[in-house]
Amino acid sequence: MHAVRIDPDATVTDLNLPGADAQSAIREHLGSDAVDHGVYHRRAVLHIHGNGHDLGLPENLAAWALASAWRGMPLYPLVGPVVVTGRTESGDVTSLDDDLVQHAKAVARTVRDTLAEWRARPPASNSI
Repeated sequence: MHAVRIDPDATVTDLNLPGADAQSAIREHLGSDAVDHGVYHRRAVLHIHGNGHDLGLPENLAAWALASAWRGMPLYPLVGPVVVTGRTESGDVTSLDDDLVQHAKAVARTVRDTLAEWRARPPASNSI
C-alpha cells in the first residue's frame, strides 16, 4: 500500500506499507503507539504522533501546510513525522492516489524552498 512520510525537515519519503497490518507499520514510522488521525481531504488520512506536542517534537510545517491546503483554512500546528495514506469512502486506510502523492511532494518542496530563502534573506518585518 503506497503512502508517504513527511518529516519535520520537510522531506517526503515514499512508503510501501503492508496491506494486512498497515496500522502497525504506521505506528513504527511515527515512533508511537498513540496515533491521531486527521481527515483533511476526503481521499486521504494524516496519521499524526499522538503525544508529539507533549514530547516537544519539532513542528512539521510541510504537513501543516498540506493539511491546511486540503482543508482550505489555516489549522493548528502539527508536530513530528506524519504518515499520509489514502482513505476509502467508508473510511478505511488504502493506498494514496498518485495525484495526492504529487501534491504532498509539491507542498513539501515549496516549504523547503521558502525556508531556505528566508534563511538567506529573512522576510522584512515592522520591528526596529
